[in-house]
Amino acid sequence: MTDQAWVDVALISARPQAMGALLRYFRNLDLAEEAYQEACLRALNTWPKNGPPRDAAAWLIFVGRNSGIDKVRRKARETALPPEELLSDLEDREGELAERLDGSHYRDDILRLLFVCSNPVLPATQQIALALRIVSGLSVKQIARAFLVGEAAMEQRITRAKARVAAAGIPFETPDAADRAERLAAVATMIYLVFNEGYSVMNGPEGVSADLCDEAIRLSRLLLRLFPAEPEIMGLTALLLLQHSRARARFDADGSIVLLENQDRRLWNRQMIAEALAMIDKAMRHRRPGPYQIQAAIAALHARAKRPELTDWEEIDLLYQALERLQPSPVVTLNRAVAVSKREGAEAALALVEPLGDRLSGYFYFHGLRGALLKQLGRGREARVAFDRAIALATNTAEAAYIRKELDHLAGETEPAHAEERR
Repeated sequence: MTDQAWVDVALISARPQAMGALLRYFRNLDLAEEAYQEACLRALNTWPKNGPPRDAAAWLIFVGRNSGIDKVRRKARETALPPEELLSDLEDREGELAERLDGSHYRDDILRLLFVCSNPVLPATQQIALALRIVSGLSVKQIARAFLVGEAAMEQRITRAKARVAAAGIPFETPDAADRAERLAAVATMIYLVFNEGYSVMNGPEGVSADLCDEAIRLSRLLLRLFPAEPEIMGLTALLLLQHSRARARFDADGSIVLLENQDRRLWNRQMIAEALAMIDKAMRHRRPGPYQIQAAIAALHARAKRPELTDWEEIDLLYQALERLQPSPVVTLNRAVAVSKREGAEAALALVEPLGDRLSGYFYFHGLRGALLKQLGRGREARVAFDRAIALATNTAEAAYIRKELDHLAGETEPAHAEERR
């Protein structure tokens, strides 16, 4: 791994802890973000020369805190610096940062920040976008893709959210129990989208974005400790565990995507699966179904099938229909189309997919699935157009490589016909 690569990995992994701590120190969103960015710049300059620090997050917090205090002093000029207790908690002395970073204190900082971002003063879409930008450091492009909107629109959404936070003087404190309960759904969505981004862009089992998946699972577990009787949080945690259990099987030795039906199921993490299955069974006994529980139930059916041909596609289709009723979405219908293709064939699945074109025109998986269905139906020319569009929308090299293979297969299938014509 190059110097730049391992530094990037360390910065991505440390961001949630560092941002959470710096916000607690400064109680100011812009100042904390500027302090973190300054710490990252120093890391880029010094880590390749001196090697990685013992704890990257502790280093970034320490350097970012000093940088932020310097900025406050420069702005204040002759004005006395505010009392230390207003800038930080006195208990957080630098010498203890590394030793205590793995404890619940700093993970609580991250969760606290998610609850702060979900303050009702912000519209729901701004809450989630702000959290993804500040806590996880996702780019505007990545967040826009998660919401299926344009980058310019998402940039405006995040800018407005930050302005509202500043204007409203939102306190960066842990909300009380009633406020936490009120904001629970938004925080769960934030955690889900953090995981989903890591899952969708991870370019192999050792990919940088695996850290986002691990962080989302940690936060979901912590949320479950706060709400141990909430079935939707059980469902969320089970869903993330089931999805992440397949990480080692999702890519081959060359880093190419391996579809679920072709994965070596011996590589699936059975410990994660067992924990998730017990959790979703417990959640369903509450008889309060929700979107995360249904998605977890779908993932559980895949996990319980010892071989691909034993997958209960009929039950999966029924669960997707329930999810469509509970949470209508073109992406849900797109996923359901896969189950329909297994039950009723490609033509029935394509009939479900085609009406989604207007809403999912910028979505990689829409064009990828549509191309695959057209290919199954022998409509090679249309399939090639769909795959060309998919490859243009690929978000990483693994996705692009998979579509190139599909295009190569199409070329191989059409070559004999061309040869006959030449004869």
